[in-house]
Amino acid sequence: MKRERYSIIYSSKTGNTKKLAETIYKILPRNECDYYCAADKIDYELSDVIYIGFWTEKGDADSLTIEFLKQLKNKKIFLFGTAGYGESEKYFEGIINNVKKNIDSSNTIIGTFMCQGKMPLSVRERYEKMREQNNISLNIDKLIANFDKALSHPNTDDLKTLEQIVILYEEK
Repeated sequence: MKRERYSIIYSSKTGNTKKLAETIYKILPRNECDYYCAADKIDYELSDVIYIGFWTEKGDADSLTIEFLKQLKNKKIFLFGTAGYGESEKYFEGIINNVKKNIDSSNTIIGTFMCQGKMPLSVRERYEKMREQNNISLNIDKLIANFDKALSHPNTDDLKTLEQIVILYEEK
């Protein structure tokens, strides 16, 4: 099988998705990469295979990535992203399904990967203020525990899993 040229395009607010993009870039042949850049730098014709990274905003890809995805036609797309809340495959599936709604039917999804990512400290501070205000309508302690757990993500296991998924696609 003839190997196809590819591009890696990503949007990363806190650096989590950039780590995933770097992982993909390290394992694929660099001489077959047309573009490796942030999503806001795109002004050219892209490869037929595009690895597209995003951070999660309200259960979907960030707005910059959504606008980018809506422009694509006849591409093979591998989606990868990070979400602060997480470690639930069902939650991650929901995000991926929301992202897919922004992709024209002429494109083919060739793979996906989601993992948890650390969040800005301001998120934890907001949770702590909510707890101080006795906002019992939410399980604030659970949100704070999730924040603390997310601090180590994406971790080595996340990156190894991503590598394995990308390698499996490349071997097809």
